[in-house]
Amino acid sequence: MERTRTRAGAAVFLMLILGHLGNALEVPLDPKVLEELAQPPTITQQSPKDYIIDPRENIVIHCEAKGKPHPSFSWTRNGTHFDIDQDPKVTMRPRSGTLVVDISGEKAETFEGVYQCTARNKHGAAVSNNIVIRQSNVFSIINALFMEGSPLWSKERNEPIRVQEGEALVLHCRPPAGLPPPIIFWMDVNFQRLPQSSRVFQALNGDLYFSNVLKEDSRNDYICYARFPHTQTIQQKQPITLLVLNLDAVNETVAALFNETDFFSDGSVEERKPTFLIPSGSSSSKMVLRGQVLELECITEGLPTPEVSWSKLSGEFPDKRTSIVTFQKILRIVNVSDADAGEYRCTAHNRLASIHHTIRVTVKAAPYWITTPRNLVLAPREKGQLICRASGTPKPNINWAMNGIPIENSPEDSNRKVEGDTIIFEEVQTGSSAVYQCNASNEYGYLLSNAFVNVLSETPRVLTPANQVYQVIRNNHALLDCSSFGSPIPKITWFKDSQSSTLEGDPYLLHENGTLEINVAQALNSGKYICVARNTLGIAENHVYLEVKEPTRILKQPKYKVAQRNMNVVFECKVKHDPTLIPIMIWLKDNGELPDDERFLVDSDSLTITDVTENDAGTYTCIMNTTLDHDSASAELTVVEAAPTPAVIYEQPDPPTDLELTDMKPRSVQLTWIPGDEHKSLIHKFVIQYTDSLHDHGHWHNLTHVPGSKTTAHLELSPYVHYSFRVLALNAVGLSDPSNPSHMYKTNPAAPDENPSGVKGFGTERDNLMILWKPLSGLQANGPGLQYKVMWRQKDVDKNWTSVTVANVSKFMVSGTPTFTPYEVKVQAINNNGIGPDPAVVTGHSGEDLPVQAPDSVQVLVLNSTLAEVHWEPVPPKTVRGHLKGYKVYYWRERSLHKHNPHRVEQQFLSFSGNKSHGMLPGLQPYSLYLFNIRVYNGKGEGPASSNLQFETPEGVPGPPSFLRITNSNLNNLTLEWGPPNDRNGHLTGYILKYQQVNNSNELGPIEELALPANKTSVTLPNLKYSTRYKFYFNAKTGQGAGPVITEEAITIMDEGNTRTQTSPPIAGSPPRHPFHKVHPAALAFGNVSSSVGEDGMLISWEYWGAEKHVYVEYIIKNDNTLGEEDWQKEYVNGSQAYVLKGLKEGLSYRVRVVAKGHDDQAVLHQSEELLVTVPAMPSRQADIATQGWFIGLMCAIALLILVLLIICFIKRNKGGKYPVKEKEDAHTDPEFQPMKEDDCTFGEYSDTEDHKPLKGSRTPSNGTVHRDSSDESLVDYGGGDGQFNEDGSFIGQYSGKSSIRETAEAHSPVNTTAMNSFV
Repeated sequence: MERTRTRAGAAVFLMLILGHLGNALEVPLDPKVLEELAQPPTITQQSPKDYIIDPRENIVIHCEAKGKPHPSFSWTRNGTHFDIDQDPKVTMRPRSGTLVVDISGEKAETFEGVYQCTARNKHGAAVSNNIVIRQSNVFSIINALFMEGSPLWSKERNEPIRVQEGEALVLHCRPPAGLPPPIIFWMDVNFQRLPQSSRVFQALNGDLYFSNVLKEDSRNDYICYARFPHTQTIQQKQPITLLVLNLDAVNETVAALFNETDFFSDGSVEERKPTFLIPSGSSSSKMVLRGQVLELECITEGLPTPEVSWSKLSGEFPDKRTSIVTFQKILRIVNVSDADAGEYRCTAHNRLASIHHTIRVTVKAAPYWITTPRNLVLAPREKGQLICRASGTPKPNINWAMNGIPIENSPEDSNRKVEGDTIIFEEVQTGSSAVYQCNASNEYGYLLSNAFVNVLSETPRVLTPANQVYQVIRNNHALLDCSSFGSPIPKITWFKDSQSSTLEGDPYLLHENGTLEINVAQALNSGKYICVARNTLGIAENHVYLEVKEPTRILKQPKYKVAQRNMNVVFECKVKHDPTLIPIMIWLKDNGELPDDERFLVDSDSLTITDVTENDAGTYTCIMNTTLDHDSASAELTVVEAAPTPAVIYEQPDPPTDLELTDMKPRSVQLTWIPGDEHKSLIHKFVIQYTDSLHDHGHWHNLTHVPGSKTTAHLELSPYVHYSFRVLALNAVGLSDPSNPSHMYKTNPAAPDENPSGVKGFGTERDNLMILWKPLSGLQANGPGLQYKVMWRQKDVDKNWTSVTVANVSKFMVSGTPTFTPYEVKVQAINNNGIGPDPAVVTGHSGEDLPVQAPDSVQVLVLNSTLAEVHWEPVPPKTVRGHLKGYKVYYWRERSLHKHNPHRVEQQFLSFSGNKSHGMLPGLQPYSLYLFNIRVYNGKGEGPASSNLQFETPEGVPGPPSFLRITNSNLNNLTLEWGPPNDRNGHLTGYILKYQQVNNSNELGPIEELALPANKTSVTLPNLKYSTRYKFYFNAKTGQGAGPVITEEAITIMDEGNTRTQTSPPIAGSPPRHPFHKVHPAALAFGNVSSSVGEDGMLISWEYWGAEKHVYVEYIIKNDNTLGEEDWQKEYVNGSQAYVLKGLKEGLSYRVRVVAKGHDDQAVLHQSEELLVTVPAMPSRQADIATQGWFIGLMCAIALLILVLLIICFIKRNKGGKYPVKEKEDAHTDPEFQPMKEDDCTFGEYSDTEDHKPLKGSRTPSNGTVHRDSSDESLVDYGGGDGQFNEDGSFIGQYSGKSSIRETAEAHSPVNTTAMNSFV
């Protein structure tokens, strides 16, 4: 750090190269030196040449100067001495020439005039510019306004201006003059700027021009305002009233005057050809000064409003400095140069005619500096010169003065000679110091510059601080500073320690500014150095010290580690450094800081990581920094899972040993070694490295490698290298440590074996040839004294080669070559032992220049309404003056051939590579007028353009209608409105409207077609069905055919007796419908997001204007803090603009949004605003009892029970005539056991005739039997017995019936399914 500070402190002195313009020297910037040196005056601050003052404030005229001794000041006013002491209103600031004028109670005009300041001491006098003090005219006017009561504009009474519609008009402003001139603008009575256009605009003089007036131009508040910048005041003219009369009004007026009923037979406004108002005539001229702004104005009148365009007849407009403003009326070029002179053409045209006006621009120039005279410091009897060169148009005159007096009136000096713009000094003498003024002037201005000649006699002094200590690392270069000053210029010599001989030659290099350089510093170069500065007046010396430090090197690098999780890892990093330097060890992980974790322990020579985790894996780097250098090494850590059982431990191999060199030859040597321990992992290969102590000591490089089965390597060597070798072994774990180095083996120098590669020849300017090559490395040099012999000759012209020998460079510039001429070049390597092989010859070219010829025979063939083919004659190769890159066709649409389309100029160009003679211009606009020109271009740029040609594209099909809108109508009517196409591409012949019905399954009905005339913009379709979706197809057509179709859909809806039309989403499965060319915000892709509740779920609908097709509806429960961004539910909507969300929970609120994603479905490109929807809580439905399982089971059980009872009942009825209780049963008939009548399903009297009839609706099995269930078994058991039961179930006696009869009865037992169904 100390060396850095000392070097920074001496940076100023390193720049003090004792400059040489006729042995002149520069005064050092050291303030201590400046305080002691005599110096003539120098003006450091002055007021501007043209000084406009504010009479409300004091006048301050600046004049500051420096010099030794400090100068005194005096002033002249209007060329005569200005006695400041005699005017109490004027004071001069102390130790300054600045004047302060108190104008209170005085008129500012009293102090107007030309002022000049002179700063003088005993060594000379410097003068300021002529400072012209002026008061702005606006102050005089304001003073008159407030002092005398007269207004800024006279209170003129402006009579209303009456003008016929279509005529041209000028409203004059005529503001009072101001210094600087006022800024003019037109506003209305509400301070709003009046609208301007290509028809109505403000000229440069502030007048308001109308190319033709319209009825809407009538108003009574045309007000001209003038803003004066210096005072920031605004004044206004009296309002002007404009009345525009159309022909009907003129007829009425004339009829009233002449009692005529009709004066003009036609009420239309007559069209007029363009006419120039400013400038007048067909040509004019204008002069502008270099560096100023050129403004060319072209104001026309006519009907229709003429269009104005600009061109330069003698060249192109300058890039980045040209602008065309005020609706093409004004051409403005800023920072004018001489190249802007020439003829400019203004063209005005409407559909009636086209006119031209040519303006010849000449550029003059006030004087400007080429070479400003510089201060000159000379020793006695030295030579020098002052040069004052300026240019301008016309060429300025150069006049010299000395100490403010014309030089011809100054005392003669035989040692001074004036030669035009140069003063030559021969053997200047002590006491001849002076300040010289150079004045360069022409009719447009002047330049004044002061430059002093200071004759000094100064003994040498060394400016570098004494006992400065420089520190440098061994083998680096060292710079020892010795900055000095003296007059005459001191000579610098260097000595080391107590040696009497000067330090010259290798390894020392003495720079012109006195700095001593040691190219390769070694330890023996440390010590004390003495710098001696000597001239004829004396001697001075200074002592500095050089300390050569040892480099910092890492001796033991960190090794690759594989560690199990939760284990400890130690990286070692042992470093050797110079003991006098303070080292700082820094560890990095993956080139960043170590994690802030207590598990990472940094020691002086190691890094320990405890309890490693997977996150600890990475690359670890140790960096050893000192104040002068640093060194670093890296190793990787891999973390693996802990093994359940102990595994075999593999390690990198031990380093090889016993390196031996045999079979030593000038260009090769044999190296053998003994491998180290493999540590259970087979050695794959050995890596042989070398270091070159002669060219790159301490740095090891890979030379070759051999398989792990070999212990010998044959090494190919280069001459002039001091080799040392080492070997490393590599197995599956990693590299071993390096072996100990072998003995040094020095190869002898030899001539170069190869020449530089990458030789190229090309030009950077039109008159040069740059020869480049890739220099040889130290190993490729083969010996000391490496140089390059650069040879070149003009191809096919020169027989002999021109050559030059250079060193320590990789390029050479050949100047003065002809433009774009082929050259043969070659570069050969040379050293002290000989030359390299014969170099290969490479062909290159000198620099290119712009082409000089435009293509000829330019033709154009229009192929169709959007394509044209351009042909041209290629330019001669000699005129290209460079590598032919191709041709560029510049073309632009001048205007549409249709009156409704706007005028557009969009210049384009197409490049055709190579020596082409034709090209296609695609993508043209139909029915348009195009202009084009062609230019050839090379590597330098473009050549001149061919003459502009024009062509017209034929009519084409129109673009899509600008919009299609469906509006509400009556019950069965729809009204369609549309706009004509933005690009008509010809004359519209009509429109085609097709429409068809769309049913609920999205099937399309028959298409109805309707042809509409071109002048209609709406149509009403009658007899449509209500509540029906219709799809409409609409396009425009010209004579060339129909244009693209736009579509729209609508649904007629019946609502409370009224039919309204609703625009619907697109049909499912059809492409999404695009809005009819509505302009949507650039930043939004979604709009009109809404929701509605349906039976199937929540309907979400939206509008989408984006291009991406991956659209999703996303939703999430509101206020659920447990959910994150990843918990949003996503539903892909497949291109439609509506979607039904199903399965939402009743009574909950959801946040819903629509998003569009990219092709990877990851990045969200567009997103709608979130919509909050609430699913209403529906009343719980009462369960239908007929569908409940328990009820069905109960009914089945009851039906089965009834069936059993019926069977029992019929059995008993069949037995009723056989036992004595039948009459009792008949007398006590139970209604539940009465037989059922077929006709009314009621129980009637028992009848034997009906015993065996099946009931209506009963079913029997196919085999004619009825299967009995458990309820029948008791009867079967006693079917053949004699007993019988009482009514309560007790046995009553023998049953007399036959079993066969019972079986028959059982077989025909009725089953009443109707009764059973009644329970279900």
